[in-house]
Amino acid sequence: MTYAERIEALASEHAELWTLDACGVTRSETQIAALLHPDAYVPETDRTRVLLLSGLTGRSEGAENGFRVLDSYLSGGEAIQRDVALSAIPCANPDGLAQGTLSSNGAGGNPAEGYPPEDNYYYDLNDPEARYLWRWIGFNAPDVVLEVREAYSVRWEYAGPIERIANALNAYPITADSSLVSALSQGSPNNLAPIPALILTCPTDSVEAEVGKLWRILAQESVLLSSPARRVLDRRRRRTPIEAARILASAYGHVLNPVIYTQGVALSGRLRLYELDPDGESPIADIERMVRGYAVSSIVDVFGENSGGANLAGLVYADELAEATGNADYNDLLIRAAEERFRPINASGIPPAADLDYRVEDMFFNGAILGRAQAIHNKLGRDKQGQGDTSYLDIQTRFLLDAVVQQDNGLFWHCDNAAWFWGRGNGFAALGYAETLTYLPEDHADRDALLAQHRRHLTALLDYQQPSGMWRQIIDFPGSYQEMTVTCMVGYAMARGMRLGWLDESYADALRLAWQGVSERIDDEGGLVDVCTGTGVMAGTREYLDRPAIFGWDERGGALSLWFACEMERYLRHIA
Repeated sequence: MTYAERIEALASEHAELWTLDACGVTRSETQIAALLHPDAYVPETDRTRVLLLSGLTGRSEGAENGFRVLDSYLSGGEAIQRDVALSAIPCANPDGLAQGTLSSNGAGGNPAEGYPPEDNYYYDLNDPEARYLWRWIGFNAPDVVLEVREAYSVRWEYAGPIERIANALNAYPITADSSLVSALSQGSPNNLAPIPALILTCPTDSVEAEVGKLWRILAQESVLLSSPARRVLDRRRRRTPIEAARILASAYGHVLNPVIYTQGVALSGRLRLYELDPDGESPIADIERMVRGYAVSSIVDVFGENSGGANLAGLVYADELAEATGNADYNDLLIRAAEERFRPINASGIPPAADLDYRVEDMFFNGAILGRAQAIHNKLGRDKQGQGDTSYLDIQTRFLLDAVVQQDNGLFWHCDNAAWFWGRGNGFAALGYAETLTYLPEDHADRDALLAQHRRHLTALLDYQQPSGMWRQIIDFPGSYQEMTVTCMVGYAMARGMRLGWLDESYADALRLAWQGVSERIDDEGGLVDVCTGTGVMAGTREYLDRPAIFGWDERGGALSLWFACEMERYLRHIA
C-alpha cells in the first residue's frame, strides 16, 4: 500500500478516532494528508491534544516511525485514548517520500527547515509545504507537537513549558534553529503564541517502547495545560459577536475611495453595529463626511461610464445611512444606480453592470443594489402599483434563474466557462441569494425556485465545512487553504436565513462552527487570517490554489467579517 492508502485505511477502519483531512498541497498538487481526532478543534476536552508529525525529511524511515506511533496509540486502546486525543500528519513531505529525494520535496524546497516562512502564502514555487504546515498547525493549536525522526540511537528533545514531561523522558532542550517545531515553540507564531514540542529521534524498532513512555506520562499527568497558542484562540473565541464587531469596526470602514463593495460593506457594518450597540460611539458623522461628495445628480458622476458591479455594490450603506440621518439623498443614489446601470438590460436579460458569463460575484453585486432600490421605490410609492411593483427585483431573479453555474452537486462554478468551485465565489452566491431573498416578497413568482436553489447550495456546503469551521479556497479540493471570506459569507447567509425564516434550524450547528473558526481568526487589532486576494476568473486549478492569502489587515475580509459578526449577533438575539 502507498502511504496515502495507509492513511486512508486508518481513517476508514478507525472512524471513531480519526477523520481524513488534508493540511496542504504540494507543487504537484499532492495532498498533505492528516488524521483529525474528534477533539482536535472542540473548545473543551478532557484529553491532551497531541499532534504527530513525521516524514518531513523525505526518508521512508521517518514516515514509518510515524505509523509506528499510530499503531502504538491504537494498541493502547482505551487506556491511552481516554487521556490523549492524537491527530497526525504522518507524511508531511509526500512528494519527497514518493521521489526518494532526501531533505527535499522534489521542487527545490526542504520542508524540514526554513521556519517561520515569511511570505508567498501559499504559492511558493519551491516550498509550499512549509506555508501550509506552519499555518495549519498554528490554528490547530495542539497542546503539544510530537515530531518523530529517524536515527540509529534514541534521543528525546523538548521545547516549551513541559519540563515535568521532559524530565521523565530524560529529554534535552531543543536547539533553537529553523526547524518547524523549534519555530513553533517560541515567539508569537502565526501571531498567536508558542506550541510546546517534543522530538523523538530513534530507530524504527524502538518507537513503540519510547512512545509508550510518553503515553504513560500523559496519563499520570492527566491533561496537559492547553498550549499558549490554544489559550489565545480560546480567548478570541470567548468574545461575543458584538465584541468582535467593535474590534473590526475600529479597523475597517474609515475610507471610501474609491466607492467599492469592500469599503461600502464596512460602512454598512459600522452602521449595523451602532444599531445593535447604541451606547457605543456613533459613526454617522464620520460616514457622512466620507460620502459627502457622492450625493449628486447622476450615478455617472460618481462612477463614470464604465462602473462595474463591484463599484455599484459599494452603495450598500446608503439606505442604512438614509434611515439613520433622515436624508433621502442617500436613497436616491440607490435608485439612480438601479435605473442607470441595471434597468437597461440587454437582449439576453443581463444588466450592463454584470458580466455576460454569469459570474457569481454579480449575484451579490446585482442583488445588493436592486433589492435595496426596490424596497426604497415601493416605500416611496413611486410606481402606479405601489407595493406590488417588483421590476427591479425581477431583473435580479431572472439573472439568478437564467445562470447556468450551479452544478448538480449544488455548488457554483465561478462562471459559466470556469468550472472550479472557488471558495469566495460560493460565498458570493450564498450572499447574493440571501440579500435577494431579504427583499423579495413572499408571493413573488420566483421565490420558491430561488429558495430551492439556495437551500440546495447551503446543504451541499455542509459536506465541505472543515472541522475548524472554515471552508476552503477551492471548496472541494482537500488541502487548499482555509479561507476567511467564504466562511464569513456562508455564515452570514445561514444566520440571516434562519433569523428571517427561510432556513430551518438544521444549519445552526454549521453556523456556530463557522463563527468559531472566524472568531479565532480575528486578532485584537482586526488582523485576519488567510483572506484570498482579489480574484478574477482563473485558467485552472493551479491558479486558484496559488491566489495569495492575506494575513493581517485586509479591507475585503474586514468588511465581510464585520457583516458576519453583526448578523451573528442579530441571530443570537433572535433565538434568545
